[in-house]
Amino acid sequence: MKITFNALGVFLSLLYTGLMPVGLSAQRLIVLGTVQDAGAPHIGCTKPCCRALFKKPDPGRKVVSLGLIDERYGKAFLVEATPDIAAQLEALKARAPFLAGGIPDGILLTHAHIGHYAGLMYLGREALGARQAPVFAMPRMRAYLENNGPWSQLVGLGNIALRSLQGSQEIVLTPDLKVTPFLVPHRDEFSETVGFRICGKDKAAIFLPDIDKWEKWDTDITALLATVDYAFLDATFFDAAEIGYRDIREIPHPFVVESMAKFKGLSPREKAKIHFIHFNHTNPLLDPNSRATRQVRKMGFKVSRIYDEVRL
Repeated sequence: MKITFNALGVFLSLLYTGLMPVGLSAQRLIVLGTVQDAGAPHIGCTKPCCRALFKKPDPGRKVVSLGLIDERYGKAFLVEATPDIAAQLEALKARAPFLAGGIPDGILLTHAHIGHYAGLMYLGREALGARQAPVFAMPRMRAYLENNGPWSQLVGLGNIALRSLQGSQEIVLTPDLKVTPFLVPHRDEFSETVGFRICGKDKAAIFLPDIDKWEKWDTDITALLATVDYAFLDATFFDAAEIGYRDIREIPHPFVVESMAKFKGLSPREKAKIHFIHFNHTNPLLDPNSRATRQVRKMGFKVSRIYDEVRL
């Protein structure tokens, strides 16, 4: 019997079995959501920013999350478990069809605010009934999940398998994909808060969706930018006017206008690394045609959009 091999078929076979030739290996970071924890439309909002969305939802407005894919080793990971996890896992699976049962090879959590971990509930017995889905968490975050229902049920039933993270300690997801958590100041009611340094074979990114004002951090964000190729940074609020000049101590974040002022002196190359992300439902950057979006782009920065993709 004569057997013939289709070149594309061989390529796909190598890709999905993790035997991709070294020269063709690739790690990718995909934006799976850009919106602040409560999403858009936001519950109870009667403002113009959400009014029309209740009648006609925008499928691109998902809570902030990333997908990490290593094609060579056939692995894919989810950063954050959001209330939009069902759609985000489908989007990840569409880009990484080698995922067994659509469950990622790991879920990495930054902290215990609702948009960043509440999606874990869908891995439980009322929904997916996952088996030992790996969930990477810092010490306080891990203890919170282990000792508080309903999350403790996920642990007890084996729906999730907790994996420990430590600040500034690298974890190896694949030989070509590594992640290092770093502590940042934020409202840490139930857990510490971290960002992630994500390193592929060729490039590196930082993911920092939540932080208090830059001056509260003992790390020089500008110096950190110089060590990576991409930076996905907290852009929850555009300016104080957006939130009616509310006491920012209740909801501390660097305003986008403050961040742009801080980074104004950077070179065009350094500015282009910055991708603003994690937009409150009121944030004008959600509108790609807004004056605020044009201002950010004119200044040389980027605004994250769902399904944006970069190579690592």
